[in-house]
Amino acid sequence: MENVHKPSTSIKHWMTEDRPREKLIQSGSQALTSVELIAILIGSGTRELSAIDLARELLQCAENDLNQLARKTAHELQQVKGIGPSKAVTICAAIELGRRRAGNGIVGKGRITSSKDISEYLKHQLRDLGHEVFVVVLLNRANRVIHIETISQGGITGTIADPRIILRTAINHSATGMIICHNHPSGNLWPSDADKMLTEKINEACMLVDIKLLDHLIVSSEGYFSFADEGLM
Repeated sequence: MENVHKPSTSIKHWMTEDRPREKLIQSGSQALTSVELIAILIGSGTRELSAIDLARELLQCAENDLNQLARKTAHELQQVKGIGPSKAVTICAAIELGRRRAGNGIVGKGRITSSKDISEYLKHQLRDLGHEVFVVVLLNRANRVIHIETISQGGITGTIADPRIILRTAINHSATGMIICHNHPSGNLWPSDADKMLTEKINEACMLVDIKLLDHLIVSSEGYFSFADEGLM
């Protein structure tokens, strides 16, 4: 029987203009598709699949949605055959760098004059998480951000924020203003009764030490909800 030679799946056998790394160098990163960019992170394929093939399978597992891909843990990424710990960690690290860049420089920069000024930063930081996180944003008299701190992390359905810890954090940083924020992994932005009660409790505590609670934001992949904008505080 004649031995049929199967074409190699290795990217190194492709034409130069079709190789993701060379294409990025020649034309810039914007010229690459999402699959090609992920392939560069993956680095190498398997005996059966090229890095491009693996990247395509990985994106398909996230329904071809980069936002869904960003929500996956390293362990979940490894469910795709050919994606080991090293490749999964590289992808997670790249996603986290992009997330941090989106909010880079918020501390010490422009004044916070509306919910929109801070919501984009918080949305980028929290929207991909599969569990609730409670964050406090501290401001000085000029309404500039001086510190951002995660107060607590909870489960899928909720988290607990202790007003005493929040106030101690604010006092330790000499804050005069504060914005509290938590995410809703479900995507639903409407506040629960517990969210409303917590806002009232923290607001009452802030008034006792002359710190102004400016807003309570709820963020998700769908956007954000502002207690202040909706007249709930």
